[in-house]
Amino acid sequence: MTKYLISFPSDAMVFPAEDLQAVSDASHAVVQEAKDAGVWVFGGGIDESVPPVMVDGDGTVTEGTYPQTRQIEGGYTVLELPSREAALEWATKIAVACRCAQEVRAFQYDPAS
Repeated sequence: MTKYLISFPSDAMVFPAEDLQAVSDASHAVVQEAKDAGVWVFGGGIDESVPPVMVDGDGTVTEGTYPQTRQIEGGYTVLELPSREAALEWATKIAVACRCAQEVRAFQYDPAS
Protein backbone atom coordinates (compact mmCIF):
# COMPACT_ATOMS: atom_id res chain seq x y z
CA MET A 1 0.00 0.00 0.00
CA THR A 2 1.05 3.58 -0.61
CA LYS A 3 1.29 6.35 1.95
CA TYR A 4 -0.41 9.60 0.93
CA LEU A 5 0.13 13.11 2.27
CA ILE A 6 -3.10 15.10 2.46
CA SER A 7 -2.50 18.72 3.43
CA PHE A 8 -3.58 22.33 3.37
CA PRO A 9 -2.04 25.71 4.24
CA SER A 10 -3.33 27.53 7.32
CA ASP A 11 -4.79 30.45 5.39
CA ALA A 12 -6.99 28.09 3.36
CA MET A 13 -9.19 27.49 6.40
CA VAL A 14 -11.61 30.40 6.28
CA PHE A 15 -14.76 30.21 8.37
CA PRO A 16 -16.50 32.31 11.03
CA ALA A 17 -14.92 32.13 14.49
CA GLU A 18 -18.12 30.73 15.95
CA ASP A 19 -17.70 27.66 13.69
CA LEU A 20 -14.31 26.70 15.18
CA GLN A 21 -15.76 24.05 17.50
CA ALA A 22 -17.81 22.49 14.69
CA VAL A 23 -14.75 22.38 12.40
CA SER A 24 -12.64 20.89 15.19
CA ASP A 25 -15.27 18.27 15.96
CA ALA A 26 -15.69 17.37 12.28
CA SER A 27 -11.96 17.03 11.70
CA HIS A 28 -11.51 14.89 14.82
CA ALA A 29 -14.35 12.66 13.60
CA VAL A 30 -12.54 12.08 10.29
CA VAL A 31 -9.32 11.30 12.18
CA GLN A 32 -11.18 8.73 14.28
CA GLU A 33 -12.79 7.26 11.16
CA ALA A 34 -9.34 6.85 9.56
CA LYS A 35 -8.00 5.22 12.74
CA ASP A 36 -10.99 2.89 12.91
CA ALA A 37 -10.44 1.98 9.23
CA GLY A 38 -6.78 1.15 9.94
CA VAL A 39 -5.42 3.66 7.40
CA TRP A 40 -4.15 6.34 9.83
CA VAL A 41 -0.36 6.84 9.93
CA PHE A 42 0.09 10.36 11.28
CA GLY A 43 -1.50 13.77 11.31
CA GLY A 44 -1.20 17.16 12.88
CA GLY A 45 -0.82 20.85 12.39
CA ILE A 46 2.45 22.75 12.22
CA ASP A 47 2.96 24.87 15.36
CA GLU A 48 3.47 28.21 13.67
CA SER A 49 4.58 29.85 16.94
CA VAL A 50 7.81 27.80 16.84
CA PRO A 51 10.21 29.11 14.17
CA PRO A 52 11.89 26.54 11.91
CA VAL A 53 15.62 25.86 12.14
CA MET A 54 18.14 24.20 9.87
CA VAL A 55 20.45 21.51 11.28
CA ASP A 56 23.66 20.89 9.35
CA GLY A 57 25.56 17.61 9.13
CA ASP A 58 27.98 18.81 11.81
CA GLY A 59 25.12 19.64 14.17
CA THR A 60 25.21 23.41 13.58
CA VAL A 61 21.75 24.88 14.12
CA THR A 62 20.72 28.09 12.37
CA GLU A 63 17.36 29.89 12.32
CA GLY A 64 15.40 29.79 9.10
CA THR A 65 14.64 27.26 6.42
CA TYR A 66 15.10 26.54 2.74
CA PRO A 67 13.76 29.48 0.71
CA GLN A 68 11.33 27.26 -1.21
CA THR A 69 9.78 25.90 2.02
CA ARG A 70 9.39 29.18 3.86
CA GLN A 71 5.60 28.84 3.76
CA ILE A 72 5.21 25.33 5.16
CA GLU A 73 2.42 25.53 7.70
CA GLY A 74 -1.08 24.23 8.11
CA GLY A 75 -2.40 20.74 8.59
CA TYR A 76 -1.02 17.41 7.43
CA THR A 77 -2.38 13.89 7.37
CA VAL A 78 -0.56 10.75 6.27
CA LEU A 79 -2.73 7.75 5.40
CA GLU A 80 -1.71 4.35 4.07
CA LEU A 81 -4.16 3.43 1.34
CA PRO A 82 -4.62 0.87 -1.43
CA SER A 83 -5.10 3.38 -4.25
CA ARG A 84 -5.04 6.98 -5.39
CA GLU A 85 -8.82 6.83 -5.64
CA ALA A 86 -9.01 5.95 -1.94
CA ALA A 87 -6.69 8.88 -1.17
CA LEU A 88 -9.00 11.21 -3.07
CA GLU A 89 -12.00 9.89 -1.15
CA TRP A 90 -10.28 10.54 2.19
CA ALA A 91 -9.13 13.97 0.99
CA THR A 92 -12.75 14.79 0.24
CA LYS A 93 -13.76 13.84 3.80
CA ILE A 94 -10.97 16.01 5.20
CA ALA A 95 -11.91 18.90 2.88
CA VAL A 96 -15.49 18.79 4.12
CA ALA A 97 -14.40 18.67 7.78
CA CYS A 98 -11.78 21.43 7.47
CA ARG A 99 -13.83 23.49 5.01
CA CYS A 100 -10.98 23.88 2.55
CA ALA A 101 -9.45 22.08 -0.43
CA GLN A 102 -6.78 19.47 0.25
CA GLU A 103 -3.58 18.73 -1.65
CA VAL A 104 -2.86 15.03 -2.21
CA ARG A 105 0.63 13.63 -2.81
CA ALA A 106 1.92 10.07 -2.86
CA PHE A 107 5.09 9.08 -1.06
CA GLN A 108 7.55 7.01 -3.06
CA TYR A 109 7.58 3.38 -2.01
CA ASP A 110 10.33 2.49 0.42
CA PRO A 111 10.27 -1.09 1.73
CA ALA A 112 12.19 0.01 4.83
CA SER A 113 9.58 2.55 5.92
